[in-house]
Amino acid sequence: MANTELDGRVVAVTGSARGIGLAVATSCVAAGMRVVIGDLDARAVDDVAKQLGPNAVGVVVDVSDEDSFASFLDAAEDHFGSLDVLINNAGVLRMGPLAEATADDVRLQLDVNVRGVVTGTRLAMQRFIARGEGHIVNMASSASMVAAPNGAVYSASKHAVLGLTRAVRGELRGTAVRTTIVMPGVIRTEMTQEFAPALGVRVVDPEAVAEAILSALRKGTPEVYVPKEVGLQGRLFTVLPARASDAMKRLARVDRVMH
Repeated sequence: MANTELDGRVVAVTGSARGIGLAVATSCVAAGMRVVIGDLDARAVDDVAKQLGPNAVGVVVDVSDEDSFASFLDAAEDHFGSLDVLINNAGVLRMGPLAEATADDVRLQLDVNVRGVVTGTRLAMQRFIARGEGHIVNMASSASMVAAPNGAVYSASKHAVLGLTRAVRGELRGTAVRTTIVMPGVIRTEMTQEFAPALGVRVVDPEAVAEAILSALRKGTPEVYVPKEVGLQGRLFTVLPARASDAMKRLARVDRVMH
């Protein structure tokens, strides 16, 4: 039975043809929501939409291009009506030492992970403020709090997402527009198959992130950690002095996550 609090609501999910985004889109449909599948892969978005049934539609979107993002949101509303939720999930990771990174790898991560989220957040804010309600969910990472070597640009991009969403939360205070920042640890997806988890942090399936997002949509939770111990670890490393924090990261094998 669909959850009545989410039943019928319209949600657009970027990067939802695979991985965490696909799990989120699938869970949203199961909860009775009408879902717009957004991704660069035209065949994949069509296939996923067909699999999810009449409450899903696929739309090609390049989140790094503002016109494409705006068209994506327009298409969502043309198909299902006023948008209730935007989930900025699309993300790119290129691992390796920063000194060996190509300019294209750096540009791609910043374009998708930062500019894409900023663009989506801004466009959604404009719609939601005008309507008087809405919910923006931005996908960050445990790397938003605990930066790991060999993922410097990715970590920088996810720090930016965390800072952006917290700042926007302040701008929206007093309105009915909500924001949620999601910080997953190592999630069992194609993107993280080469990761080595840190000590004390479980590797979980994408469905765990989807469940946490649905809970946040129902409750209006501003910050979500998946699994929960990611938040405890991140706060610990943040408050420790730099040398102590670095030592703790080595002991917890955080420095070897992106090996």
